[in-house]
Amino acid sequence: MSGNNKALRPCAWAGALAGAVLLMASAGAPVPAWAQAPGSAAVAGADVVLEARDALRRRDRNRLAAARAAAAAARSPLASWVDYWELGNRLGEASQSDLNEFYSRWGGTYVEDRLRNDWLLELGRRRDWRGVAQEYPRFRMNDDREVTCYALLARHEAGDDVTKEARAAWMAQRDLDDGCTLMATTLYAAQRLGPGDVWRKARAATENNRPRAARHAAGLVDEEAAKAVDELFESPPRYLVRKAHARNRTAAELAALALIRLGASDPDGAAVQLESHWAETLQARLGPAAVAWVWHSVAKQAAMKLLPSADGYYQRAATTRRGAEEDVEGPEDMLAWKARSGLRANNGAGRWQQVMQAINAMGPQEQREPAWVYWKARALLALARDSQEGDALRQQARELLSPLARQVNFYGKLAAEELGQPFVLPPRPAPLTEEERNGALATPGLARALALISLGLRNEGVREWNFTLRGMNDRELRAAAQLACEREVWDRCINTSERTQQEVDVEQRFPTPFRRDVLSAARDAGLDAAFVYGLIRQESRFAIDARSAVGASGLMQLMPATAQWTARKVGMAYSPGQITDPGTNLRLGTSYLRLVLDDFGGSQPLATAAYNAGPARSRRWRDGPPLEPAAWAENIPFSETRDYVKKVLSNATVYSALLTGSAQSLKARLGPAIAPRAETAPAPDASLP
Repeated sequence: MSGNNKALRPCAWAGALAGAVLLMASAGAPVPAWAQAPGSAAVAGADVVLEARDALRRRDRNRLAAARAAAAAARSPLASWVDYWELGNRLGEASQSDLNEFYSRWGGTYVEDRLRNDWLLELGRRRDWRGVAQEYPRFRMNDDREVTCYALLARHEAGDDVTKEARAAWMAQRDLDDGCTLMATTLYAAQRLGPGDVWRKARAATENNRPRAARHAAGLVDEEAAKAVDELFESPPRYLVRKAHARNRTAAELAALALIRLGASDPDGAAVQLESHWAETLQARLGPAAVAWVWHSVAKQAAMKLLPSADGYYQRAATTRRGAEEDVEGPEDMLAWKARSGLRANNGAGRWQQVMQAINAMGPQEQREPAWVYWKARALLALARDSQEGDALRQQARELLSPLARQVNFYGKLAAEELGQPFVLPPRPAPLTEEERNGALATPGLARALALISLGLRNEGVREWNFTLRGMNDRELRAAAQLACEREVWDRCINTSERTQQEVDVEQRFPTPFRRDVLSAARDAGLDAAFVYGLIRQESRFAIDARSAVGASGLMQLMPATAQWTARKVGMAYSPGQITDPGTNLRLGTSYLRLVLDDFGGSQPLATAAYNAGPARSRRWRDGPPLEPAAWAENIPFSETRDYVKKVLSNATVYSALLTGSAQSLKARLGPAIAPRAETAPAPDASLP
């Protein structure tokens, strides 16, 4: 694994396919006829699958049917996928008997379960509730919310009371889909869902900037209310001035939505409106629970904008909440942002009682997240300093930190350091036996997944792979991960290894492909190689052809414009077609990272945030009181960047231990407190993309 540079050289397509075929053969799967002959026969066989995939994109039934017959005749291990594409393409005209025959052919495979998912959606669209009820219990993955809503609707049609489950599913629906929308409409008409449910859904949708979902919810009460939602989304200040009133419940609820919407762009302005006029008016019509919800929304938005006023708004929400007889629901992540705001309070010293209160109010699952275990322990330690019960509070903190310190993640490392333990690599588990390694080789689902990936069908291959991992124990997961490592499918290697619970093989989880080239590029750029490895692992999982939805490419996921700018800046000859060349990508990526790091005075947290979200945002996020870097990272407003920064720096700490063989400190890597740029510091490079 370490020091492997083979993947740096683009593999010939035929060689990758040959590896997949050998894997199928070693797994005991029948090797297709097209793979048994040398040369062009292997390419022609692969073309059967690729031909089918292209026919599916073009929705060409005749080509799909021909490809299905060819794959079946050749006894291809990927025939199940060709069969799935062919039947899926004509699912609108299929019958249950067609599906039953397919299930019989491919029982227990990923495509059987995925086609059942597709068929349940089709049955829902046909309003065949009896068919949904019969088919749903056989759906193993059960990971499609729209299917869940159809199943709940089928139970409702059969006379079951599904109100509680339906309410939860509807609230969790993010975008409009037929299943959950029809379920909500049907249950509202049947008076199983009421106006309170409707307006809670509308508030949540407005908070999350989902106008279509908010409009649909309001429209269940009144079509005119749906039109008003369009207006208040377009301009909340104008709606509040010209249209809003509270003469009836619907009008008051719409005013509350306008205030929530205003809070998304101007939380202080929304707070002024609430305090000066709307709080009392809305409370009289809707009660304190609804007003507390609005205050919580304003507070959360202020916290996300890193405004010092957030704490006061949270306190206002708490005061209003005390007058509510019912439980007060609030925006998603409301309590998390209350805790984060507490970390920034008191000019960066923290308001630890607020942090503690917010975490204690979270649900059990959220409280178990490493971030909140760590910050609750830190709150206990801070409160212990001024408490007569200091020893007891410190003991509670140690009881939280000790199990967390055994986790190989950002907060696990910080927990260990709080206990006075620098990060050291966990002991490597016993080596895999030949029998265990052969077990992975003999697993058809893994063989199919790697074959699909070798043909460029990565999305299909990843889904097949993940389905096959279900139910595996730690040893089996390590064997599967090792198989992926040896095939240089690094994302499956890493992601699979990360699933183990007790056996942690750090070298497997943190592989070092392209070692010679990464070390050379890092040295030339004057960077810590562990930092570069930590970033690449998070950016691309070492896939040289990785491409993000926004167009970032290659090992270090460079945007085309950033690559061009960096090449000009460092005087490097470059053409756009080179962006996925590993050597070029590494050289440009490390050069850009060096420039970003210099612009932020050597701060790895600030530079990492800038690499992900852009230098301008990272500069804005450093404004405010000086913060310890962990608290600063936890307060990054973008969830993607917040997670990214923590993972890159945690990765880098592990890689440093692997590369040096010595104990490491994440706190040392995080560096000093993060504060606004000093007046004496050089001006930021405004041209830095």
